Amino acid sequence: MCTGTRIRYPCRVKAGRAPYDETARPPAPGDDCPAPWVRPEPTPRQRRRDLYLGLSMAAAALLSVVLSNSMGSFPLGPPPSWPEQLGWAVAVGLPLIWRRSRPELCTLVTAVVFIAAQARSSPETLASSAALFVAIYSLGAWGRNRQLAARIRIGVIAAMFGWLALAATISVLSTSPEFVGAAGPLPPFLAVAITSILFNLAYFLLAYLLGNSTWTSARRQHLLEVQAEALRQSRVENAERAVTQERVRIARELHDVVAHHVSVMGVQASASRRVMDKDPAKAKTALAAVEQSARTAVDELRRMLGVLRDAGATDQALGYGLDQVDSLLRGAREAGLTVEYKILGEPVPVPESVSLAGYRVVQEAVTNTIKHARASGIDVRIRYLRREVEVEVTDDGRGGYVAGPAPRPGSGGLGLIGMRERVAAHD
Repeated sequence: MCTGTRIRYPCRVKAGRAPYDETARPPAPGDDCPAPWVRPEPTPRQRRRDLYLGLSMAAAALLSVVLSNSMGSFPLGPPPSWPEQLGWAVAVGLPLIWRRSRPELCTLVTAVVFIAAQARSSPETLASSAALFVAIYSLGAWGRNRQLAARIRIGVIAAMFGWLALAATISVLSTSPEFVGAAGPLPPFLAVAITSILFNLAYFLLAYLLGNSTWTSARRQHLLEVQAEALRQSRVENAERAVTQERVRIARELHDVVAHHVSVMGVQASASRRVMDKDPAKAKTALAAVEQSARTAVDELRRMLGVLRDAGATDQALGYGLDQVDSLLRGAREAGLTVEYKILGEPVPVPESVSLAGYRVVQEAVTNTIKHARASGIDVRIRYLRREVEVEVTDDGRGGYVAGPAPRPGSGGLGLIGMRERVAAHD
């Protein structure tokens, strides 16, 4: 049976880092969304707030109608009947109930009612102007189809400016307003037109930009929540991975320590039993070897457990390495094997992790030889190459294990798995 492996050094493995999938990265707040983000539907609490807002706006419009009629203030001309005025007041406020759930419909209905009420010379202008502002803002903040939301808002704003121009033209043609005390450099009518245009431009631009800003803020908040959830999941996975790695580490060390010494002790105890009656001296020597192996195993277990209790310790802290392979082979000799041990090439210092891995490979190979190979001799060779350390262990037995990419089916052994893990850790 031959067990061979080659370990490269220095180690090039970046420990503790899982494979990184760039496509799975949640976008940063300043990045573009990988897919169009659709704002979720409003919550029941938000719907209740919209209900209260719509009812409050309708009540404010009704109060404005009462106050305007009480003061005799009719800026748009003779008003319609009381029931019609109250109807327009209610109609301009109630659509805000659906400002988040149906923002497109809310904006269109509010705009139509606003223009129709002014066309009918309804005296209420304060609450209706506030309702139109809220409707345009809500469409920008909650419109799930961004292109449609932009088109509707631009269309409503254009219609409002068109209505403003039409109403001003009709007012000038029907009456000749007198500007008593006008003394500025501009004609009075031009000054009124510029003032009206600037005021309405600021009014609609603020509603438009504020809606977009709110939508962008909600999108960024969503991305931050996605990132936070991804980080939380990553922490959970890293913690689980760390626990698994620690379990594997403990299992590997226990196997390396216990399996080797117990195997040697079993062979020595068997030899002692066979010669107990014929040659008590040999039996005594074998039992002494069993005792020494047991003590060595207990000492190694204590050292290993001490290292494992230390959160900052690593496998190197156990102190084993290629320079102790000769001591390791002493147990094989005591078990009755003929041992050949050679170091080929000029020994050079290697990283402690590589030295420990080589030691454990030899230990596992010797253990398998004793347990499974039914061999009489074992040959261990360590070659120091230019950038590698090569470990080769050969015996003259008929073998139960075969070194390769996987253990023999049905063997159930963990030694070769641990050996491959140690070697794979160093590329």
